[in-house]
Amino acid sequence: MSIFRSAAVISGMTLISRITGLIRDILIARFFGVNGDTDAYYVAFRLPNLLRRLFAEGAFQQAFVPMLADAKSTKAQDEAKTFIDRVASLLASVVLLISVLGSLCAPILVWIIASGLYEEPQTFTTASQLTRIMFPYIFFMSMVALSSSILNTWKEFAIPAAVPILLNLSLICATLFLAPHMERPIFALAIGVMAGGFLQLAVQIPALWKRGLLPKPVSPLTALKDPTVRRVLKLMVPALFAVGVAHISILINTNIASFLAEGSVTWLTYADRLMEFPTALLGVALGTVLLPSLSAAFAKGSMDKYNALLNWGLKLIIAFAIPAALGLAFLSDALVSVLFQSKLFGPNDVVQTSNAVLGYSIGLIGLIGIKILAPGFYAQKDIKTPVKVACAALIVTQLFNLINVPLCAHAGLALSVGLGACFNSTILLCILRKRKIFTPVEGWRKLFMSVFVSSVVLCAILFAAQMQIDWAHLQMSWAMKMTILCGLIAVAGFAYLFMLFVCGYRLSDLRVKDVE
Repeated sequence: MSIFRSAAVISGMTLISRITGLIRDILIARFFGVNGDTDAYYVAFRLPNLLRRLFAEGAFQQAFVPMLADAKSTKAQDEAKTFIDRVASLLASVVLLISVLGSLCAPILVWIIASGLYEEPQTFTTASQLTRIMFPYIFFMSMVALSSSILNTWKEFAIPAAVPILLNLSLICATLFLAPHMERPIFALAIGVMAGGFLQLAVQIPALWKRGLLPKPVSPLTALKDPTVRRVLKLMVPALFAVGVAHISILINTNIASFLAEGSVTWLTYADRLMEFPTALLGVALGTVLLPSLSAAFAKGSMDKYNALLNWGLKLIIAFAIPAALGLAFLSDALVSVLFQSKLFGPNDVVQTSNAVLGYSIGLIGLIGIKILAPGFYAQKDIKTPVKVACAALIVTQLFNLINVPLCAHAGLALSVGLGACFNSTILLCILRKRKIFTPVEGWRKLFMSVFVSSVVLCAILFAAQMQIDWAHLQMSWAMKMTILCGLIAVAGFAYLFMLFVCGYRLSDLRVKDVE
């Protein structure tokens, strides 16, 4: 399967995942509203979710995938399988221990990341109880990340891209069918999270078994004696700092939000969900297929292909991330109103959440860009450089917070994250250029001009529409609001693509033969 088609498969599955995720969030917003319980749930879920990204999808994948790609390219499958067995056993042992410790220390962890909740004893207690229930989620998701890394390296992208759908379906079922029957309905979401983690792992086991790649348990001590495994651990140390720095910023922002008005954590969470939609469709999809492909190209010494892969990914960012960012900015209140507004999620919640969406949209290109640029370093087993850049970005983000939070409250936190991401991706790109790891291939001037003209038309359409509608106070049925929003998105999207065509740019121009 070509890398272009692989990215399309992942984007398609991710689209379904994000749609079910939006349905999940719509139901949670309508059923639970915005209150102390929802703040407690999102704080509690953030803990294992951040550790999942840190250990599983973050540092582990960045260290494991290049090593696994090397083993697959240069060694027999039996040797690669032994490597998988040992890494899997060691990872499972570590995250199981972390799960147990996290559940035991739940109140301390909640206080660390959201100390403002301590002023609301009931909310703090609820967050601690939810954390205790959900913390073992990191074990399931670490094993899911391991399985996905293996399958992606063997060019099986569909199943790993589809598994997040199961978490969304689990939470949807918990909201609709379990919560109404519980004394504290918010605890149904914790049960849904755990069920979703188990299901995501279970569905990948048959795919691994079919390819003879299902890990077999070995002693962690035996695994540690393997020099290749120790190499993964050595690579993980700087990767932990790289990913950890990014998530330290999130933890700091969560703590700051816990001191702001009640609902601030929830508003930011819903805004983050909308921001993650284009980030996942483009950034995560491209990053997923690029890392093993870049690693393989580097292992074979094919630097022309390496450059072509990066060039291809960056072109897609310019072509699609820019209109996505503009769409989020102009349609922030429309999206929040249509998706989340209800009796328990009122006009003020719409305004506050849409302000945060606007802040995130300013940095969307940077957030997506990091997903493309960082693999350019990871594939060469250079994790120290992204660490240094991430540390600088953390400092820049917090400096922005000193200005933005007093002016914009919780929306200032979102804006600072976006600006910090833009700083991060810009520095990464400059280093890649300076080291001659990446050199732009011809066609960029035509792309920039076409995207600029098309974006101007897109902005004009969206601005004209927004001037006519007050979405938060629009007295209209949900179905009619959804119809208007979908029609507006369709018209704007068609106009953007049509103007690309008028400017002489074709989507086929984004398919580079060198990356197939």
